[in-house]
Amino acid sequence: MEAEMSLFSLVTRASLLVQIVMLILLSASVLSWVIIVLKYKVLKLAREEAIRFEDQFWSGINLSDLYQQVKRKTEERRGIAKIFEAGFTEFIRTHKNKANPEMMLASVQRSMKVAVAREEDFLDSHLSMLATIGSISPYIGLFGTVWGIMRSFIALGAVEHASLAMVAPGIAEALIATAMGLFAAIPAVIAYNRYAERVDRLSSTYENFAEEFATILQRQSNITDETT
Repeated sequence: MEAEMSLFSLVTRASLLVQIVMLILLSASVLSWVIIVLKYKVLKLAREEAIRFEDQFWSGINLSDLYQQVKRKTEERRGIAKIFEAGFTEFIRTHKNKANPEMMLASVQRSMKVAVAREEDFLDSHLSMLATIGSISPYIGLFGTVWGIMRSFIALGAVEHASLAMVAPGIAEALIATAMGLFAAIPAVIAYNRYAERVDRLSSTYENFAEEFATILQRQSNITDETT
């Protein structure tokens, strides 16, 4: 209990600038944890949906039936389902316009490339904030520490008989800023590296699916042209 009160008293006795630094670091830590939790849910759901849709896609289901299932969904479509929808919508449009297979393939690939880019942007969203918090928080904490120690030594120079007891509280309150900077930075850096790896894997999954789906649509278009 005394340690808790001592820590609280150190924070309340700190200079206004050091308190502002602590408040910034506390806000950064809270923001990073909010992003960490939300991003975990988003990436977990994206991976599960990718696995589920690919299983359905490769199960031999008719593409037109799968397209209608995707279109009937009321919730927002994301991930591979969105890429599939973009590609098949463009395939239907170009097929109705009787475009040749080469033009059809190029148009479908462009459409899916745009869809893949949008999905990657969605997965990447807010990751830069984690990187920013992880990189600047230690420096903000260090700034608060340097300022607090500087004030302690200035106060020390103003008295005739100096002792460690006189500067210890000031140094301790200054070091709290460094501790808070590390507390904000370490989880943000770990989460950023972990999530960036997951985003890369999902991006590869999206791009591979787009290539495979484009090949299937080209083959289907060639078969249709041969039978007409």
